[in-house]
Amino acid sequence: QVQLVESGGGLVQAGGSLRLSCAASGRTFSSLAMGWFRQAPGKERELVAAISWGSSSRYYTDSVKGRFTISRDNAKNTVYLQMNSLKPEDTAVYYCNFLNGWTTKKPYDYWGQGTQVTVSS
Repeated sequence: QVQLVESGGGLVQAGGSLRLSCAASGRTFSSLAMGWFRQAPGKERELVAAISWGSSSRYYTDSVKGRFTISRDNAKNTVYLQMNSLKPEDTAVYYCNFLNGWTTKKPYDYWGQGTQVTVSS
């Protein structure tokens, strides 16, 4: 059974930075891409960033391009999200997940508890 544990969230002022971490344990998928998702109150969960297994490919949604950087350490089964120049609209619960295919970037049907990111104006 896969466990995904997100950490690193918190309260930060606009313009600040946070670094999120996601540790995967249990059954791991050694060749899968991973992604960071977020869900703001009243909104659907959206994919924010994704990274291929070998880190050769990265994807960012338009709203975070140039501000967020995704990375991973396969030896530690961990994926990171460095978030800079944070904006109030980045406020959400952030989740990580494995992705079933790079083209579709569809997440698997299990989720961790997420980590809350709150950006004050």
